[in-house]
Amino acid sequence: MKTKFLFLTILCLFSMMVQANDGVVFVQGNQLVPLKETDISVAKEVLTISIGDDGYAKVDVQYEFMNHGKAKTVEMGFEAEAPYNDEAQMNKEGKHPYIYDFTVTMNDKPLTYKNSVILSYGEDNMNFEPLDLKKWKVADDIGLHLVRYSKTDSIMPFAYAYYFTAHFKEGLNKVHHTYRYRLSYGVGRTFEVPYWLKPAMRWANRQIDDFTLLIKAEKTAKHFCFSDSLFAAAPFKVVDGMGKMRKVVRPYDGEYFEVALRNGTLEWHAKNFVPRANLMISAADLLSSFSESEKLGTFYDRSDKYRMWSFDGKKKDGRILRNLPYANRGYVFKDKWLNDYFNQLWWYMPDPTWQASSSDFTPREWKLIREGSKSKKKVRRRKSVRK
Repeated sequence: MKTKFLFLTILCLFSMMVQANDGVVFVQGNQLVPLKETDISVAKEVLTISIGDDGYAKVDVQYEFMNHGKAKTVEMGFEAEAPYNDEAQMNKEGKHPYIYDFTVTMNDKPLTYKNSVILSYGEDNMNFEPLDLKKWKVADDIGLHLVRYSKTDSIMPFAYAYYFTAHFKEGLNKVHHTYRYRLSYGVGRTFEVPYWLKPAMRWANRQIDDFTLLIKAEKTAKHFCFSDSLFAAAPFKVVDGMGKMRKVVRPYDGEYFEVALRNGTLEWHAKNFVPRANLMISAADLLSSFSESEKLGTFYDRSDKYRMWSFDGKKKDGRILRNLPYANRGYVFKDKWLNDYFNQLWWYMPDPTWQASSSDFTPREWKLIREGSKSKKKVRRRKSVRK
């Protein structure tokens, strides 16, 4: 009894620490997996993750599966963990509160799916057995992402499952999977895009024979980073739009790829890809959030989660703030001081073809301009008083 009480106390304390110091994880993206062992392999996968300014990631996955035997029926599934550090209540129908537009098409025919609530054992040990919600209840006193078994008082995280029946013909089969999910965020991270890659190893070949990752910034600019441990086998390249990338070393955290991308697509392609880790795309303020030497404007994002800088009303600070939306779109500054300043910022990509326009400025960007303009007025008032 004392041991159980100690465990619950530690769990409660840990939960409170996370609430105070960490971020909000709404949902992670995931691979489609077979519910049971199968001899079907993943011959090809093209994973496209599009990041916009609306707070969501769009996922489009084109699979090619190889059925080496006779035609067969396979139960397939998709798992999405319950939101973490969020106030969303359990959806007992099994539909995740932050996943939208979930579709699966197989060999050009749409598949229907069903949902349920399941226990979450992590990406290495998925178990799609539906949860008996008469015996398992949400552990409201500890966390809304946890459930408690009434008989033994056991506590486990839960997830939402999407199931469907796939009829595989002999040879090659094509599956197209799409959905949207809400971006997560945290301390020092304007946004995060978590995506589980490791479940792909549940297929017969324990790898993806031909894998392509595409990360898109659609009608916007994004500045983000991710660990390089997964991607040593081949180089990245920008295949459309404007973009650049570099490797950076974060203290105590290893090497990262840092990417600045505007209306463009970043591509990575490899053969015989074995995903031994999962993908986490983080806003690039992760790299600079604890740096005391951070320049005004080092990280820039158009979304409403973008953090505002405080400044002391200096004229130069105001000029930087109100010109950030223009720099974000590649405006080439005629003013030498502004031109020199923005060329110091790694994400800045000048575009002489861009015609200066504020038609697509976001509410957050207009706030930046207003904040920057206040300092200009203060400087004018101070000059007037001195006269």
